[in-house]
Amino acid sequence: MQEDIEERTVRLAISTARVTARNLVKGIQLYLRHRQNKNLEDDKIQGKQSIEELVKQDQGVTSMVVGDSGIRKFERIAKKYGVDFAVVKDKSENPPRYTVFFKARDTDAMEAVMKDYGKIAMKLKQRPSVLAKLHRYIEIAAKQMNQVRRRERELER
Repeated sequence: MQEDIEERTVRLAISTARVTARNLVKGIQLYLRHRQNKNLEDDKIQGKQSIEELVKQDQGVTSMVVGDSGIRKFERIAKKYGVDFAVVKDKSENPPRYTVFFKARDTDAMEAVMKDYGKIAMKLKQRPSVLAKLHRYIEIAAKQMNQVRRRERELER
């Protein structure tokens, strides 16, 4: 009787170990499959990238000159529209000029980006200079300092 119980206990331990091993193998396989799918998804780069990465996508590349300043604002707007692009800085000119390369299929989105970028650039040009405002306030303060102060004291009892 004791031997029978011991044998059943050993069988239970072995079968439990087999089930655990099977579940462990299945779990590892699921994880590896998940990682492989994740790596495939990570290969698709979006937004700002290098020219080499943009050309590797084999969808044609078009370029557009952005200007000499405000490239950060342009990048923010392009990211909003989901455009894949690469920025190249032409250092031969002073101030440097930026050229943006983007996929040929993103032409319509790029036109919308340039339209929004143009609106923002116009707002910035129309905004008065902070230095000009500061100089104006300095002049006003200087005029007030030059005014003669009159003080009259009266003694009353």
